[in-house]
Amino acid sequence: MPNDLLTRATSPAERTGSHRAIATAFRATALIEALTWVGLLIGMLFKYVVSDNAIGVHVFGPIHGAAFTAYVISTSLAARSFGWSFKLWIVGLVASVPPLATLLFERAVVRRDRLV
Repeated sequence: MPNDLLTRATSPAERTGSHRAIATAFRATALIEALTWVGLLIGMLFKYVVSDNAIGVHVFGPIHGAAFTAYVISTSLAARSFGWSFKLWIVGLVASVPPLATLLFERAVVRRDRLV
């Protein structure tokens, strides 16, 4: 009976489930990070160009900070789970710097089957 529990805990189906959850988390955080980046940029536009109103920065700044942190964590988990090279992992992390680049990176790894 203990062998059944051990075998069951490491079955390929369960590993696939955890991989699926990590892939979903990575894809979701890539989207959220990109959207909050856009929100922050719009907030900065209003603060510095349009009306000297900082509410957008005050709202989207912390949200984007949390989204950025979640993206870094999910990218690191995906890199480890899916066996990405060090270079691919670094490219994924650097993609969080330019606006919307996380979406481009996410599309690239999906297209190249790096999330399976």
